[in-house]
Amino acid sequence: MTELIREIDPLRARLALARERGLRVGVVPTMGALHRGHLALIAEARRRAQVVVVTVFVNPTQFGPNEDFKKYPRTLEKDVEACRAMGAELVFAPENESVLYPPGDETRLRVPETTKHLEGAFRPTHFEGVATIVLKLFNVVGPGVAVFGRKDYQQLQVVTRMARDLFVPMEIVGIPTVREDDGLALSSRNAYLSPEDRQKARGIPEGLSAAVAAWEAGERHVQPLIAAARLPIAAGATSIDYVACADAVSMAPLDELARIERKAVLAIAARYGTTRLIDNVVLGEDPAPIG
Repeated sequence: MTELIREIDPLRARLALARERGLRVGVVPTMGALHRGHLALIAEARRRAQVVVVTVFVNPTQFGPNEDFKKYPRTLEKDVEACRAMGAELVFAPENESVLYPPGDETRLRVPETTKHLEGAFRPTHFEGVATIVLKLFNVVGPGVAVFGRKDYQQLQVVTRMARDLFVPMEIVGIPTVREDDGLALSSRNAYLSPEDRQKARGIPEGLSAAVAAWEAGERHVQPLIAAARLPIAAGATSIDYVACADAVSMAPLDELARIERKAVLAIAARYGTTRLIDNVVLGEDPAPIG
């Protein structure tokens, strides 16, 4: 049976009882509107812990002024049912924002170097909001294991860096991106795409697959890998924020004339209509999105 909890103290009390019994706690932070990608995170948490908490909170501080906070899908009843089907014991869904941002709240957390480029350059306040809410959730839940998807790859590195730097007693686990049959990464924002834009968005997995194919054929220079990815994406995108190769830990972009000598991620952000999508592959590690 999955228990829905709306306040911090009851959640802490419930988890304290679990820890007294020697049970490990796993947490899956989400903004709700759960899809198969989230369910994969819950399944991984269940493999690593005996008590799983799924948090459902549309976090206002990670949205910019012109982003989709108000229209972001909120489907709590369905989300609880999905968590129940996956065997998650607890869903923590604060009743309102003041549960996690009490009156007078002003503290924010920055991870300046890991967030300097890529998403951080285009959404300058986004990762401050992400790091702040994730640390709040970790402090509410307590020690254990937290599971994130690698679709938001830079976010995963930000959370990993934050937890390491601040000695947070939480193991951070990232799992591979879950995709649609045509290779498009699962995302709650896919629902915003018109049928025409949804078809065009297939250029993202096509571009990433082209880069993987070039890598597997022996290409190690940044510029040809970026060019291989960009071509299919540009064919249908309304606009492209970036197609870049970056160091897979620091997220610092690699010089386009350089040869890749260390673990690197090829990351993209593009708009189709008014919908902004992100995706990535870790070169030499992730398979092509389109097999």
